[in-house]
Amino acid sequence: MTNKRKRQEDFQKVKLKVGKKKPRADNVTDTNCKIKSIHLSEQLRDDHSLPTSRRKLTITDILSQLHHYNSSVKHGALVGLQEILSTHPSLIDTHISSIMSEVTAMFTDKDAMVRSATISVLQHLAPMISQDRIAPFFPLLSAHLSSAMTHIMSEIQEDSLKILDILLEEYSDLLIDRSSMLLNNFLELVSHKKNSKEKKNTDKSTAWTLSVNPNRKITSQKWRINVLGRLKKFLQALVKRAVERYPDNEGLHDGSENKIAVKANEDISWQEHAAGQQQIRVFDCGQTQLSKTSLFCLRSLGGVSSNTDEGLSSSNSLKAFIEAVIPILIECWVEESPSNACDSSENLPKPIAHNLLQQVLSIISLLWKLSEHQDESQKMDGWLRKNYLKDFRYHFMKHFPYNAQDTLKQKKKIKKRNKDGSSLPYNGLDYLLLNVTLCDIMVFLANPSTLQEDFDWLSMIRTFVTGKLISGWKLYAKQLKRLLEVTNRLLNIHINRVATEKLIQAVYMSYQQKDLHLSVRSMLLKFFNRTYLKEEEMFLNMGRSRSKVLSRWLANLPIQLVHLGPRNHQLSSLMIDTIYTAAARSNKELLQNLQSVACQIYDPKDGILVLLPEELQLRLVQLLYFIPFLSPDLLVSLSHCCIFERLPSNLASKLIGILHTRSPFGNWMCPVIESTMQDVDYFSFLFSTLIGFSKEKLAWMQNNKITFPLSKTRVSRVCIYLTQQPFFVHHWTVTQAVCSNLSSVKSRRQCFDIFQNAITQHLGDLVVMPDSTIGSVLHSINVLLDQSCVLSESLYSFLASNCYSIFNCLLTMEKDTEHVQKRDTLWGECISLLSMLPSVLKLMLQNLQVSRACQEELPVIAQLLRLLLQNPQLRSHMMTNAFLVQQTLQDVMNLKSCEIQEQWLTDLQYCFNVYLSKQIQE
Repeated sequence: MTNKRKRQEDFQKVKLKVGKKKPRADNVTDTNCKIKSIHLSEQLRDDHSLPTSRRKLTITDILSQLHHYNSSVKHGALVGLQEILSTHPSLIDTHISSIMSEVTAMFTDKDAMVRSATISVLQHLAPMISQDRIAPFFPLLSAHLSSAMTHIMSEIQEDSLKILDILLEEYSDLLIDRSSMLLNNFLELVSHKKNSKEKKNTDKSTAWTLSVNPNRKITSQKWRINVLGRLKKFLQALVKRAVERYPDNEGLHDGSENKIAVKANEDISWQEHAAGQQQIRVFDCGQTQLSKTSLFCLRSLGGVSSNTDEGLSSSNSLKAFIEAVIPILIECWVEESPSNACDSSENLPKPIAHNLLQQVLSIISLLWKLSEHQDESQKMDGWLRKNYLKDFRYHFMKHFPYNAQDTLKQKKKIKKRNKDGSSLPYNGLDYLLLNVTLCDIMVFLANPSTLQEDFDWLSMIRTFVTGKLISGWKLYAKQLKRLLEVTNRLLNIHINRVATEKLIQAVYMSYQQKDLHLSVRSMLLKFFNRTYLKEEEMFLNMGRSRSKVLSRWLANLPIQLVHLGPRNHQLSSLMIDTIYTAAARSNKELLQNLQSVACQIYDPKDGILVLLPEELQLRLVQLLYFIPFLSPDLLVSLSHCCIFERLPSNLASKLIGILHTRSPFGNWMCPVIESTMQDVDYFSFLFSTLIGFSKEKLAWMQNNKITFPLSKTRVSRVCIYLTQQPFFVHHWTVTQAVCSNLSSVKSRRQCFDIFQNAITQHLGDLVVMPDSTIGSVLHSINVLLDQSCVLSESLYSFLASNCYSIFNCLLTMEKDTEHVQKRDTLWGECISLLSMLPSVLKLMLQNLQVSRACQEELPVIAQLLRLLLQNPQLRSHMMTNAFLVQQTLQDVMNLKSCEIQEQWLTDLQYCFNVYLSKQIQE
């Protein structure tokens, strides 16, 4: 019992007494610790403040999901990435590095849905990221692209072409910097390197041969079309850069640009530099960009290594690529040759075969264009002819022309049309472009020295081109561009006038067609312009006869320009430039027709001179220098163009200067054999332009005084018509140009007599005079007047009346009106005239009949006398006429109605006492 009781005590709970603590065990661990809180801004920031997608994921979360093993998760992440970047574009700047590294890694993903989403994201991002911003990441992007293009899976290769399309569209310059790698990738997509057995079985040691992948979902034909199409786009980008670096003046453009093609001549205004304050910098007008030489060479934006990618910029690299790709292209041609892929007995390839053949020829043509921009272009031409002419003649020209009868058969069955209104024959396939591209390739290999050797196939091409141009079939821009390029090369090869005349005649027949599209008409004009310049050079250097067709086309250009009118500024620009070039070369037929339509061109109402933009107006004004005879009717039209503001003031000044150069008073060192205008007509033009208003307009002013505001006075019979400020500025600029020409006439006295008689006859009896006309007349007299000139009494009276009317108008003019800007100009001309002609001042003082003036006009007369007394230029003349001034002052004091002396009278008396009282006493 005792032992049992002891065992039970071991399992019973010990009861502690109240107030006593439980004793601490020996193995107790101390859990007390001291902590301090750390506050971080990112920890306190709520996730809801960050941009998120619909699934409430931030961009960091989305990018992290791209590493997931599940394809559906990666696809959802790419969809979310596109969504969040479209709603929050600012995230691109802060996360561009992570975005590019993660998205480009998806180029080679095995899942098709992921690759499709990747292409969609890249297509969305590319327009939003500029070329400069993506340049640091482009090596990574191009490396992933190259990996995708050379991937073992055919589906990835196919999607890589879609990625290449996006990059070619947005970042073509950066792709060109890495062209060597991409060109090799193109070769590997459709071919493979030969092994030792294949090299032994072939005659030529070509390194590449066509390959076939039976695992592809599409046929080998379609796959090659896709690859060669991208290669063509890439080569087009290379050609574009080569043309920008080394412009080719022979190139034909489709005229799709809307800008007016006007030569950028350096226009220097010598009057601005007459004071010698600025240094004149003269540049070559033929260069639109100045050449800059520097000792420093900047590395490419897309390159990170020191090794530069020369691509196809050097002749050696271009030759190596041509040697690799041409055999592959010939193999493609042989497989799809018309003998194996025709619909019937005609040389009509099937649609798929046609597309492949077109890609083959287009690539070869682009390679030829690249060879033209090499430093050793002549050696390159000889190398191409030596290596490939034989194969091209055998394979390409064997069934030429392809689908030759298609044009006649399909004329009545045309259904598809281009945007420019032209048609595409036979199922939308352009067989004409296929043949013309082949012609361009073959003609490139010919030259004048091998004309006899290549006579057979060159005659076939010449017959084909001529037939297409004269058939009357409406060509669209791309077809015509190729045809004109081939025609241009044929003209350079053939020296015989008979052969070249047929080609030019064929182009002229196409030019004569009606309702041609703008791009087509522009290319034809540019072709004729370049051909004309070449023909002129051949005529001067080699004595070759001129083309009759070209002469007929050129002679009709002025008439065509009038018929075109202002409907199309681009065509007008091309025509004007061509007319100007031919006129500068003294083309007689053109100058005769230009003379016949000159009045229509320079008509002030509906002539093209006043309806075209200022850039073209300048060319037409310069064209006046070459018109054989300036008739009176033409001079009248030109005068109206200057005074009616139909021309800017600077162009009106240029026009007046050109006419002065053509006049007998142009101060030529050598005697002028033929007179271009009569002296009377020239002075009539100058006077009509000087007064600024036509005879009919001045007559209308005299009969309709109430319809417009006038500045009237009872002291003078002349009323002032206030012109608008813009017109006054324009008229004043023209006046300065006219007076500048008048001052250069050697016989100053005769010139002054002519203008004196004209002023008296046409302006002497007018009651209403425009302020700008009076200012122009006063300025011309100030310029022409010298000691030998003698003024008539009628001119004295005219000047005295107009001077007082101008003074009265300026003194009564309100300060807040727009006419205040005229004050200094008109006031200065009146003061200059009175200082040069004291008799006019005396006559004006004599005509101040204060008795006829109203009470309101007395302050104006007093203010005028005070200002004349205070003027240093007139002070001596006023002292000479002190008696007249005193008499006028006395009359004013007698007629004033107010008993209190006003301030204006006090000022006048003060000035009189200061300047003239002593003179009167003496």
